[in-house]
Amino acid sequence: MEVTNKYIVIKSKIDGKPQENDFEVKTEPFSLSLKPGSNDIIIKNLYVSIDSYQINRMKSVSISHKASDFSGGVSPGEVIHAYGVGKVLASGNANFAKDDYVVGLINWGEYSISQGVHLNKLDPMGFPLSYFVGLLGLGGFTAYVGFFEICKPKKGEKVFISAACGSIGYVVGQYAKHLGCYVVGCAGSSNKVKLLKEKLGFDEAFNYKEETDLNIALQRCFPDGIDIYFDNVGGEMLDVVVSNMNSHGRVALCGMISEYTNAVKRATPDLLNVIYKRITIQGFLVGDHMHLFPEFLKMTIGDLCTGKMQVLEDVLVGVESIPAAFLGLFTGDNIGKRIVQLSLN
Repeated sequence: MEVTNKYIVIKSKIDGKPQENDFEVKTEPFSLSLKPGSNDIIIKNLYVSIDSYQINRMKSVSISHKASDFSGGVSPGEVIHAYGVGKVLASGNANFAKDDYVVGLINWGEYSISQGVHLNKLDPMGFPLSYFVGLLGLGGFTAYVGFFEICKPKKGEKVFISAACGSIGYVVGQYAKHLGCYVVGCAGSSNKVKLLKEKLGFDEAFNYKEETDLNIALQRCFPDGIDIYFDNVGGEMLDVVVSNMNSHGRVALCGMISEYTNAVKRATPDLLNVIYKRITIQGFLVGDHMHLFPEFLKMTIGDLCTGKMQVLEDVLVGVESIPAAFLGLFTGDNIGKRIVQLSLN
């Protein structure tokens, strides 16, 4: 049996701010049948993750291209791999069977072919499938690793999170509150600030777009200094936070969205502060910590079941919505995890 597969490609390398016309919806015939002896798995994609780091894959040159299988460069016209959830339509792989739900590396499109690499069977356990793209997937796991493994928090410490209403920041904030930390987040709208404080329980939050002086804003929220900074944006924010950190402060560098599309803007923290305050600044890739995934899942599912963890999802529908969903990440349109639903079943 043959169907038509719609998928998203880039028209050319993107070395600046992405635009709608940088992307194209392609269609091609797609066979749902396997050749005898094939080890392939044919997947109907259900939900796909939309992540800002993908812009680095689309650049002519990026250090990310050699960092991991998830961040390798993508060429014009080439299928774009992403994290997501799908359903097996046919399988020649002994580890997967027809009608299995799977989670892992699929495509920005309606169908995928996989050899089972970076793919796992999924037991939804009664949760919505979309949760396994966000909170119970790599997004939530990134928050877990960055906060607990990289920042090594202690009860009562003072935590600041940038892009706190984004797919990772909102989870970090809840983990920190559960531990008993004082938690402040920044976001780009008054609605997001209200959500952080009223729904997620942050102690304080501010709209960075309304602050004329970020240093004053941080001193207002942290009169006794910052112990932990979970950084999702880089740039000026990182510079100012470092100047307000306490001795032995820790910074987890998770993302640099303010720098992804601006070759000029770069964080330049005062390294004398780093030296004399003995501040630890560490970047990390979640793929290096997969051995922690079972304990992350156990803890986070427990928080979900007891009502301690709130879920924020921003779901758009259809392959054609992927470019707009992606571009919206760079203007702060999303609240929580941005996902595109490709099919119901």
